[in-house]
Amino acid sequence: MNVERSLELWEKMGAHIFCDSAGAPIGTQFRVWAPAARAVELIGDFNNWKPSSHPMVMNSDGIWELFVAGIGVGTRYKFRIQGKTGTWVDHADPYANQTEVPPENSSIVTMSTHVFGDQQWLQKRSQSQASREPISIYEIHLGSWKSGLSYRELATELVSYVKKLGFTHVEFMPICGHPYAPSWGYQVTSFFAPTPRFGTPDDLKFLIDALHQADIGVILDWVPAHFPKDEWALAKFDGTPLYEHKDPHKGEHPDWGTLIFDYEKSSIREFLIASALYWLKEFHFDGIRVDAVASMLYLDYSRGPGAWKPNKYGGSENLEAVQFLQELTTACHEQVPGSIMFAEESTAWPGVTHQRSTGGLGFGFKWNMGWMHDTLQYFREEPIYRNYHYELITKPTLWAFSENFLLPFSHDEVVHGKGSMIAKMSGTQAQKFSTLRALYAYMWAHPGKKLLFMGNEFGQLNEWNSEQSLSWQLLADFDHQTLERLIADLNREYRSFPELWAMDDSSSSFTPWSAPNISAKNIVALMRSADQSTVLLSLSNFGPEVEKNYPLPPTYAEWQIILDTDDPRYGGSQATKLTDEGNDSPTLTIAPLSTIWLRGKLVSLFP
Repeated sequence: MNVERSLELWEKMGAHIFCDSAGAPIGTQFRVWAPAARAVELIGDFNNWKPSSHPMVMNSDGIWELFVAGIGVGTRYKFRIQGKTGTWVDHADPYANQTEVPPENSSIVTMSTHVFGDQQWLQKRSQSQASREPISIYEIHLGSWKSGLSYRELATELVSYVKKLGFTHVEFMPICGHPYAPSWGYQVTSFFAPTPRFGTPDDLKFLIDALHQADIGVILDWVPAHFPKDEWALAKFDGTPLYEHKDPHKGEHPDWGTLIFDYEKSSIREFLIASALYWLKEFHFDGIRVDAVASMLYLDYSRGPGAWKPNKYGGSENLEAVQFLQELTTACHEQVPGSIMFAEESTAWPGVTHQRSTGGLGFGFKWNMGWMHDTLQYFREEPIYRNYHYELITKPTLWAFSENFLLPFSHDEVVHGKGSMIAKMSGTQAQKFSTLRALYAYMWAHPGKKLLFMGNEFGQLNEWNSEQSLSWQLLADFDHQTLERLIADLNREYRSFPELWAMDDSSSSFTPWSAPNISAKNIVALMRSADQSTVLLSLSNFGPEVEKNYPLPPTYAEWQIILDTDDPRYGGSQATKLTDEGNDSPTLTIAPLSTIWLRGKLVSLFP
């Protein structure tokens, strides 16, 4: 497909209203790409869905066109496409900007009238360098945060809540149009239209605008790895495998029962890149989290012997998918300065966040799945046995700077029998909350940006259920209130101290510190700095006993406790005690199942 070779394909494809010189609508231009089709007809409200009344004409690029006078906003339509075999199938518009509420699936002609008021935010974003800034993300499934809220209602309630908790960004689980709600949005049929379940496209813009004006960034979870087989959507769109790869070894996903895009076609790569740019440019999203990157990178992903074909070099790497991801990140970074690209990549693929010029994929951040897995495995152990698994909590620091990482406790960790975050902790209710508080403070001090799924901030007891609201009634209980208060304080202190984020992409910001028998006592120390003049030391006691007289680094002085998860305001006993013995050998008493942040100043070695 060549539409003047523009990546802003949404401006030319799909349905576009034309107006006269006075601004009054005069009709709508329709365009659809179906190069192998015998014929294409436009059907909709305007012709009572009658076949043959509005045939379309194909140009030399395989694009079928038709202008229909007198129709505009709100008109429902589809493309009736005849394939090579003569069979007619009614398809939704791949470039539709608005769709019907499922289970209905017609496309709808629309024209945006929203005027953004976030110019100050966009100006600041264009000059930002995400790797050197604080980023803590609140991941949200809009349908179950508080069930029944529209985009515009969320613009009041969600914005107020996220502002109170101090997160820098929100991340929406996929909100591109999808027919099956229990897929959580991960089986997309509309790559240029938001789900209509919560309102119109302009309603979503209103929500994003409100978040920006509250100084909160917005990230879109986006799915270019696969799409469902619904006959009315992208599957065999012109009677042939147009969007999907024609070879089942490359074109069908064995795990999800979906189709895989044909990354070998430049037209498909352009379609997907245009989708990403559409959300960034037209809706002012600040970043994109690319789902299931590992499934794209490997030809043998979830495939046994004989079920995949090696690339031209004999390897399992999907070279065309690599090319697509490199083109995607390049286009987004170049055309939308300050935008952030996140990769949900679960393997050891090298260079996910490295520059394309050095062979990297060009993402801004990679989800640190290894850190998440090892950390949760460590916390499954009873405190008295954790010393035997100490390497689980410490070894991620060995490769913490091999990529630009984001530390995720996402929705994937609280579904399918995995239990909620609070349920993963051991002991009594008081011990569970103490442990989770200590874990979160440890996480916020660890190198890497942060992501926390909704409900985890106040200790949701049950697994996440996408069909019902979070258990907000729990906030009447002191333990849940104080956990939420801790998250707000963590975000505030995190943003206040550059030691925790200004050098997040450099190992020079991280200095190991330990004392004798630290592993046997389940003490984890993280020492972070920004300019070496000050240091923020996070000390976690993940064991069951009070640790007395823990020595602090002698090269720093004037220690101050910044945050203590055992503070009574979080429900703790405040066993923490800082002993400053003439600044020569300060020590700390640390309560069990707690994390303390301290800040010290470098001692001058040369008076």
